[in-house]
Amino acid sequence: MKQLLILSGKGGTGKTTVAGAFIKLSNVKAYADCDIDAPNLHLIMEQGSKPENSDYYGLNKAVIDKNKCIKCNLCYENCRFDAINNCDGYEANIYDCEGCGVCEALCPSSAISLVPYKAGDMTLYRGYKVFSTAELKMGSGNSGMLVTEVKKKMRLASDADFSIIDGSPGIGCPVIASISGVSMVLIVAEPSLSGISDMKRIIETAERFNTKIAVCVNKYDTNTENNEKIKKFCKNNNIKFVGEIPFDKKAVEAVNNGLTIVDIDCAAGDAVRKVYKETIKILSN
Repeated sequence: MKQLLILSGKGGTGKTTVAGAFIKLSNVKAYADCDIDAPNLHLIMEQGSKPENSDYYGLNKAVIDKNKCIKCNLCYENCRFDAINNCDGYEANIYDCEGCGVCEALCPSSAISLVPYKAGDMTLYRGYKVFSTAELKMGSGNSGMLVTEVKKKMRLASDADFSIIDGSPGIGCPVIASISGVSMVLIVAEPSLSGISDMKRIIETAERFNTKIAVCVNKYDTNTENNEKIKKFCKNNNIKFVGEIPFDKKAVEAVNNGLTIVDIDCAAGDAVRKVYKETIKILSN
């Protein structure tokens, strides 16, 4: 399965807007939302089947049985993550606990045990099209592992030879897990100083995976000078530049109405069609 991953170095660049448009233009049979901290692709994509929901368990967490606890203080003294609270009886803070197991091993009264902890919710739509997504619980870790599960569920549920993935912003664990194994990365940049800096960081990250990389600029006309800087950077670094999308108030209206920018007649939709055509050309070569 060829996988096209759409990324951005920062949030708010229009990554999901572009991803939704690409899904509509390609009529792709399998796609995923790997922005597990704030998934929103489902808001603009209609699903033709009922959701299959499942729990995602990350690191085990320490639980202290107060009836067995002898208040020896060993867990508190040896927890390197400061996850043990001894103010009103001993208990482990689930947000601080990393599940290392030191407290369980040291407890002389066997009052501490590591138990599975639900870290997120996974959702799979399995119909004419397969859509895999998930949402990580606030404060939970293992974001990269959850992204891997989202991609795995998409692959196993579909026999499609092509898929589109909406990734997370930034360059952290979920982004790295998103890039692993994909055929191509399309980076949606914005023409601001922070946008250029973040674009360079995500390009550097993607290059480590030896995958195809292309760049497009959203809202390019809000700063034409910085837009030219992005184009120049791509040219000087042999990175494919696949197009520019203008700022378009109609695009905002479309998204607010649960539509993609290619569902309506607008300048942004016309531009993203050209970006899509150039992207697929690179992916196919």
